[in-house]
Amino acid sequence: MKNYVQPGKTITLTAPYAVTSGDGLLVGSVFGVAAGTAALSEAVETALVGVYDLKKVASQAWAAGDRIYWDNTAKQTTKTLTANTLIGVATEAVAGGATDLIGRVRLNGAF
Repeated sequence: MKNYVQPGKTITLTAPYAVTSGDGLLVGSVFGVAAGTAALSEAVETALVGVYDLKKVASQAWAAGDRIYWDNTAKQTTKTLTANTLIGVATEAVAGGATDLIGRVRLNGAF
């Protein structure tokens, strides 16, 4: 097909803030996980789909299947909708303790 560009599982984005490999980043309505380190305004390869362990808000329990959002102010995931961007779903339960800071998320790509 002459207009095909790429599968789109990863794309190059301009980092909206400094990121390191494994950090989430939001560019407009496109959320992904940085594949490398980039300073503000540098290009960074970004994964848009897949399952990732991401930093989450402390003291928030998750159930498998919960909708997960990106809090771009705190730069972490949450199941709270208010002013946040939907990025995917939780793939497993996470306890709600103060030290439960990582959640497993299946990214849905840009909505």
